[in-house]
Amino acid sequence: MRRRTVAAGTLLVLLVAGCSSDPPRSSPPPSRTPATPTASATPSTPTDTGTALPAWANVLRQPVDGQHLVTRQRKYVVTRGSDEAGTTTIADRASKKVVVRHVPASGFVAQSPVVIDDRWALVEDIRSDGPDPQIKVVRYDLTTGKATVPAGLPPVSEPEIGAYDGTFAYSSTDAKNRSCLIVADLATLKSRIVTCVAAPGYVADPVVSADTVTFSEIVAPETARRCKRILAAPLTAGAAQPVPAATHCIQWSGATLRGATVWSEVGAADPDQYQSKAYVRESGDSPARPLGTVVTDTIIACSNWILWETRTVSPAGEETYQINRWRPGLAAPQRLYAAEPGVALTPMTCQDNTVYVEAAYLASSPTYTETISAEL
Repeated sequence: MRRRTVAAGTLLVLLVAGCSSDPPRSSPPPSRTPATPTASATPSTPTDTGTALPAWANVLRQPVDGQHLVTRQRKYVVTRGSDEAGTTTIADRASKKVVVRHVPASGFVAQSPVVIDDRWALVEDIRSDGPDPQIKVVRYDLTTGKATVPAGLPPVSEPEIGAYDGTFAYSSTDAKNRSCLIVADLATLKSRIVTCVAAPGYVADPVVSADTVTFSEIVAPETARRCKRILAAPLTAGAAQPVPAATHCIQWSGATLRGATVWSEVGAADPDQYQSKAYVRESGDSPARPLGTVVTDTIIACSNWILWETRTVSPAGEETYQINRWRPGLAAPQRLYAAEPGVALTPMTCQDNTVYVEAAYLASSPTYTETISAEL
């Protein structure tokens, strides 16, 4: 439900569905975000000790139709091509040697998330067209490059996979035809069911932080009683708890960290569903505080922070994007980054306490994209 793709010199924006229509169950085109960073060491635990703003590093400047970064971590960098299938490449950061080149099967395309740690990588492919839609996942051994279908892992039934380093969450359909949220470990493939929803309802939109998975539960889709709410559950054990809505039942997406949740709400009558109203609760029983308007579906957790994007439009119609961050105990959000006017930002990703975002310079000649990163 979030896929902004930079391709062919155009930023395609998939607007979110409204209250009266259900979010699409089939997958949109794969997201593409840029590539080949430098081989600097990245810590595996949160390191921020205050609120000093981090420095941003330029990862790669390249043409729009090129190789794009999916993510990078201590040992490996994951990139994806602009070809129709979205060929995924995983290379050793130090030697530049390609250890995996994943080409989706005919009719399939690679989906944006790649879950990766020091030994394994999980790649997702989807086929949304035709009479037989499918979602496939393949796990690669990065020491040998060998691919296997992860036996024993519940099948993936929705295209969104949320990940925080080697822990990931996704939707699966069980033997009772219920939609269930699964949390799994990439290294061991051990998994647990967090919650299940009876058909035709379903769970989706998992966002994983260092300690919590936040996700959506859609009830009575395709009917006037449709409701979309946000829940959060500890990663290791424990039941999911709803995050009370501030205004109505259409909560779109959110992220939870150390008991605090930032989420957004949008309704069918809202004039611009590309943007939504954001709120924060510092704990489950604390009052909701408004955070203003955010770009819908850009809320993530990274290191000790929850981050999101905002967009302002000048009287002349020129857009300007910003990245804000907040953490429990902070009185107000911090402005982390402000793009130049006319430069669009893709949704952020996080790996090893570092946030990555692609800036699309579509008004320049020639057009190009640039990936930047900041260690939080």
